[in-house]
Amino acid sequence: MSEPRRIFTVDHAPSTLQAWQAPTQQAAFRQLLDAFSYPGRRVELNTKEDALVLVLATLLDGGVTLADPQGLVSADDQRRLGVMTVNPEQAQYVVMSGDHVPDFQPVLGTLESPEQGATLILKADSLGGDDCLRLSGPGIEIETALSVSGIDPAWWALRSSWNGAFPLGIDLILVAGNQVVALPRTTRIQGAD
Repeated sequence: MSEPRRIFTVDHAPSTLQAWQAPTQQAAFRQLLDAFSYPGRRVELNTKEDALVLVLATLLDGGVTLADPQGLVSADDQRRLGVMTVNPEQAQYVVMSGDHVPDFQPVLGTLESPEQGATLILKADSLGGDDCLRLSGPGIEIETALSVSGIDPAWWALRSSWNGAFPLGIDLILVAGNQVVALPRTTRIQGAD
C-alpha cells in the first residue's frame, strides 16, 4: 500500500491575481458604490496593489468598451477584462494618467440616454483632504474639501465643459495607490482654477 500524498490547497490567490477573484471584486463594488454615494470621500480598496486594476476588473466586462490611449493597462489585464478597445471618443470607459491633458471629447450621452456618458478613470499621485478643491452637490452635506496631486488643472476645466449641459456629461474616478475618489457629473467643483 502506498502512502497517501499530501494535497496542497491555496487559501489566497497570488497578489498579482487578487483583483480577479470574485470576493475581492464584490467587496470593491460595494466600496465603489460608497465612493459614488459620497463624492469626494477617499475610499481605500482592500488591495495591496495599485487600485486601478481592481477598479477595472470590478466595473468592466466583455459588454463594455475601453480606451487606454497611454497603455496603462497591461496586455494580460486587458485579456482578462475581455473588453473591446476603442478610441477615447467612442469608449464607455477611458483610463488615463491625470498629468496628461486629453485631446479628445469623451462620450457625453444623449438626452434620451444620459447614462451612456463615459466614465473616466484617472491615475493621480495622491488624494487628500486639504483645502485645494471644494466640492458640493448630491451626496455632500454642505461642502467638502479634496486635495489631489498629479492631476493637470486643465482636467477640471474640461470636466466642467463636458458636464455643462446636465444631464449629459462624464463621471470621474480618481485612483491613487489603493485609494479611490468618485466625482459624479452632479458634483460641483470650485477652486480648480
